[in-house]
Parts: sequence; structure tokens; C-alpha cells
Amino acid sequence: MSIALRHLGPVMLVGAGKMGLALARGWLDAGLPPNHLVLVDPSPNPAALQLAEDYGLTLNSDASGLLPNVLVLAIKPQIIDPVMASLQPIIGPHTLAISIVAGIDIARLSRGLDMGRVIRTMPNTPAQIGKGITGAVAGPAVGDEDRDVAEALLRAAGPVVWFDDEAQLDAVTAVSGSGPAYVFHLVEALAEAGRRQGLPDAVAEQLARQTVIGSAALLEADSAAPSVLRQNVTSPNGTTAAGLAVLMAENGLIDLIDRTVDAARRRSEELGRS
Repeated sequence: MSIALRHLGPVMLVGAGKMGLALARGWLDAGLPPNHLVLVDPSPNPAALQLAEDYGLTLNSDASGLLPNVLVLAIKPQIIDPVMASLQPIIGPHTLAISIVAGIDIARLSRGLDMGRVIRTMPNTPAQIGKGITGAVAGPAVGDEDRDVAEALLRAAGPVVWFDDEAQLDAVTAVSGSGPAYVFHLVEALAEAGRRQGLPDAVAEQLARQTVIGSAALLEADSAAPSVLRQNVTSPNGTTAAGLAVLMAENGLIDLIDRTVDAARRRSEELGRS
């Protein structure tokens, strides 16, 4: 069943950081009425203040006296336990909790919130322009209607991929959750390589930035496999082939990215145990 965002509410977002605000803006732009969204953050940043001003939202320093139908946790994993304890008084049988907190498993969320209707998710920052992707796992007490509600909220940020095995969310965190940072660093690296080849700083960054922007747009527009798109750019014995010979050599980019993702996955698991 498809649920329209205009029919949801109240939705409480606890934590108005970059990811929380990205989701909130996506919900509002997709039709969630501003008076159905409650923001809770004791120390809101300028971006949160601007969002509140843009949409006429009220920023609350705490959740006292508020009774949400949907509670969305978007806080740092290091402070999860005291925050969950503070939220217990406002949680009732009507409440569905959706967590985007990295590394915190459903069992710990259920204990901390003293409730069973918990969905653990991992979106990524392109959510702020509707180009994100979210991995999600439903706890054992979550019903079909709860999944529909979560799907409606998460889909405003981009596609949603559901998993039965919660352990896979650590890998999702490492691939797509952290992945935008890897791509941005690729732009930095490509621009730096251009500078070392003698290009002016501004030109090197413009070339690197637009190359990644255009390549991503082409990847979205063309359903061919990435390997096919790569081959389409590569002439035998040409310049691209020479560059790829370095990237695709033993211990090249695939091995580097594998080690990168593995390090991020292990850190996600550590956060869940801390």
C-alpha cells in the first residue's frame, strides 16, 4: 500500500545534523506538511535554523510533552543511549521508530527505547537532492503498515532496499552510506593529479568535478553495466587504456576500494558494540 506523506504525522526528527536535515528537506519537498514535522535538537546548527525559517518549523531543545506517531533518530552513535533513555516517556503503542544511526542494531534500539516497532536504516547524503539510496531492515515487531510508513518517508530521498539480514546493513553503511565521501575524494585526487600535470588549480578542479558529475549523469541515463560504459570510453592502446592499466593492475583500485569498504564496515560493527 502506498502512503502519501501528507497523511503522515506527527513525525519527530531527533537530531538536526546534515543527514537528518537532508531527509527533512526531502520529506517537506515531497509533501509532508510542515506542521506535521517536529525537529528536536538542543544545539541546532545554522542549517537547521535556516530550514526552520524556510518552512515555518519549530525547533525544540528536547522532546518533552511531544507525542510523535513516527520517531526518527538521526544522532551520533556515541550519544545514542542517553538520548534513547530521554525519549522513553514520549513513546507509546502508537509510535514507530526509524533509526538512521550508524552501527546501532535493532536489539539495542529496542532495549534503549523500550519498544519493539523499530526499523533500522542507512541512507546517504545525496538524500538532500532526492538522489540518495537507503538500506533498511525491519525489526520483528514491525508490521506491514509500519513498513509502508517507513517506505514513504525514505523514498522521498531516493530508492529503498530492504534486507532480511541485519548484518548486511554494516556493509550498506560502508558502501553507500560512506560512499559519497569516497567519490568526493576521487574528485580531489583527480584534481590534484591535474595540478601535478601543470593545470591551473581552478581548471584542474573544474575538470575533475564536471567529469564526475557528467559520468554520474551518464550512468543514471544509460542502463548498461558500468563495465560496458567503461569499455565505451576505452580505445585499444589509447590514453584511457594506459590509465586503466594502472587502476586495474594487481593491488589497484579494486583492492584499494575493497580495503576501504572493509575498514568502514568494521568501524560500523565497532560502533554497535561501543
